[in-house]
Amino acid sequence: MFSPSRDQARRFLFDTWRKQCDGAALTDLERMALAVMLLHPEYHPQLDNPEHYLERDYLPENGEANPFLHLSMHLAIREQLSIDQPRGIVAHYQRLLAKIGDEHAAEHILQECLGEMLWQAQRHRTPPDPAVYFECLERHG
Repeated sequence: MFSPSRDQARRFLFDTWRKQCDGAALTDLERMALAVMLLHPEYHPQLDNPEHYLERDYLPENGEANPFLHLSMHLAIREQLSIDQPRGIVAHYQRLLAKIGDEHAAEHILQECLGEMLWQAQRHRTPPDPAVYFECLERHG
């Protein structure tokens, strides 16, 4: 299983953005990442400035959203959807999409629930529990 460090994940995003700006060929994963980046123009200044943002910390207690975490969670969700893992995630996503009619907004709900599952796993020092993920998604419709 691929488990990049924070810097490796950020470098991947920076490199993908630079390749897109330079008109270079992209891999399938880079194209997926670029599609997410294009949905978030508010993060383009960070992507344009890797030397300043590679090591920057984002502290939730200061009200700071981490753009790299946000983009990476979009990628994780798109990968989950591509392989229906955890099994049933596609059905939950399709229900959300039918209800709200916006793919990006539906991904943000999945992101919220994925974050809740990961937070609970860290808090309880247990493996991530898909039941927590799905219970959260059920609350959203």
